[in-house]
Amino acid sequence: MKEKKKVQLKGQLRLYMQWPAIMALFLVAVNIWIYKIDKRAGALMFIFLLIYIVMVGILYLYSKSIIMKDLVEFAAQYGIVQNTLLRELSVPYAILLEDGKAVWMNDKFEEIFGKRPKGEAYISKYIPELNKNIFPKEENESVKMDVYYENREYKAELRRVSVEGFNETEQLMELPEEREYFIAVHLNDVTELNICKKENEEQRLVSGLIYIDNYDEVINSVEEVRQSLLMALVDRKINQYIARVDGIVKKLENDKYFIAIKKQYFKKLEEDKFSLLEDVKSVNIGNGIPATLSIGLGLSNSAYSQSYNYARVAIDLALARGGDQAVIKDCSGITYYGGKREQTSKNTRVKARVKAEALREFITVKEHILVMGHKLTDVDSFGAAVGIYRAAAALEKKAHIIINEVSASLRPLYEVYANDPAYPEDLFLNSQQAIDMADGDTMVVVVDTNRPQMTECEELLRMTRTIVVLDHHRQSSDNIDNALLSYIEPYASSACEMVAEVLQYIVDDIKIPNIEASSLYAGIMIDTNNFMNRTGVRTFEAAAFLRRCGADITLVRKMFRDDMDAYRAKAEIISSAEVYEEKFAIARGAGLPIESPTIIGAQAANELLDISQIKASFVLTDYNGKIYISARSIDEVNVQIIMERLGGGGHMNAAGAQLLDMDIDGAVEKLKEVIRDMVEGGDI
Repeated sequence: MKEKKKVQLKGQLRLYMQWPAIMALFLVAVNIWIYKIDKRAGALMFIFLLIYIVMVGILYLYSKSIIMKDLVEFAAQYGIVQNTLLRELSVPYAILLEDGKAVWMNDKFEEIFGKRPKGEAYISKYIPELNKNIFPKEENESVKMDVYYENREYKAELRRVSVEGFNETEQLMELPEEREYFIAVHLNDVTELNICKKENEEQRLVSGLIYIDNYDEVINSVEEVRQSLLMALVDRKINQYIARVDGIVKKLENDKYFIAIKKQYFKKLEEDKFSLLEDVKSVNIGNGIPATLSIGLGLSNSAYSQSYNYARVAIDLALARGGDQAVIKDCSGITYYGGKREQTSKNTRVKARVKAEALREFITVKEHILVMGHKLTDVDSFGAAVGIYRAAAALEKKAHIIINEVSASLRPLYEVYANDPAYPEDLFLNSQQAIDMADGDTMVVVVDTNRPQMTECEELLRMTRTIVVLDHHRQSSDNIDNALLSYIEPYASSACEMVAEVLQYIVDDIKIPNIEASSLYAGIMIDTNNFMNRTGVRTFEAAAFLRRCGADITLVRKMFRDDMDAYRAKAEIISSAEVYEEKFAIARGAGLPIESPTIIGAQAANELLDISQIKASFVLTDYNGKIYISARSIDEVNVQIIMERLGGGGHMNAAGAQLLDMDIDGAVEKLKEVIRDMVEGGDI
């Protein structure tokens, strides 16, 4: 028969109770030592030792039962106190099963949700976010999240607590063996804290700069006696607009203003999409040109000085994109407003002369000049690159043009140079050859694009320090930011127009061969759709300069005629067009039996604009596993901001985008969704 075990103490308490006995053993040893020295003293101490041992034994046996009784009472009271404290804890606390059913909750938790519900008390019934899908999967793992209930904000923390062996000790509830755990959840009310944070955040100042884009042109368009009145009216519009949101305005120069507003009011400006841009245009006292503004706003969470730096970056970006728009830069990115209309080009060529002089300085001190345009080089990009080659040659420097793939539309012009013995065999390089050539004495000139990922060889931009950018597309946030010289002119019709102007200031009486002049002329002609789009005074001046240099118009026309297959493909694209929202033409070009469907797509987009009531056209073509979108408009719709929503860019009336990992049908649906959202939001 198994002997019944006695109840015993253990741990530190048992050791504490045994110390008198241990001390008795020590005294025995001392008594023996004293007895050897003096027998009478040893005998006397032995009597006292016996008395000590008897007293210790009696106290131990008597105290043990009392201590055990007190321990039992303490344990019972401790459990009651613990349960009371947990139930009356000011932090809402609950225990859930693995399916989210609450098996226990304290008073504060019940107070939040009212009277404890009867039956199936699932927490997700009250806070849908707290469902079993977000419960922690590992032991002692915790999940934190913000939740809302009855206009209160809570920070919830859920922790998985293992209760292995629960079924062996608990008689009232049984858990599946593989689910012996509970989910402990507690809520922290952060409503007041978040309100204070929000109020503090809304008190932060937003720095801003406002520039009058066309100050000189507007002033010169009115009589001298009215100029002061005109500017006074513009000042009044700006001051009234900022005063409505409790902001301050400081005029820095005749056409520049500094503003500061609170963040809470800044959101109001976003909501009305900076109506100041349109209000200023209404100022008219006889000026033939309406005034337009560029607004740059910066918001930093770290320092006010950083907010001002952000504002400077934003205003530079607004100006580089053509003005008449607001650009907001904060820690999370850049946002654009406005910029819906085409701006008037500037007649002065002072900027072109200054940039040409700077370009000349760079070319003269570098040994290798590498010129590249964008991927799938078109005629404008190729002609501009040829123009930079001629500029380098005029300064007795050797330049190379980077082209990885020659499209069918570009091949006739490309072969003229490739077969002409007057040009070196290494005039054209691919990306790898250019990388092998690049060194510390290399200069890279990028034409017809300002986005690194769009260039023929993005790696070159990281390998070289001297980078020059010449482009006529509106600048975006992912531009080439390490360029020593950046000439971005969104007013220009084409990159060839810009290069033609620069060539006139590189050297005096520069000699341009006929074929090179024809290439530049072809770039202008293609990008302007035979001088029908985006043509200004400077466009025709550049064309006239190239004609004087010997540009052959007949040769250009013959060189860029379509063959019969391309013409049929264009007709097929146009025949597939559908009208969306009564003013947008959307056409598809899938599986076209031609070498360069993107070029034909762009031509088809231009022709679709000849249909009445069509304000913008979009042609989608598949090529090399991507969907290419060519977007065109005349004046009423800004297709550039539409393409920016799809990751592309371009001009207000000529833009494009590339979409990956989808077919044409999916791309059309995505395009329609963007157009629909922008129409409903008033962006187009």
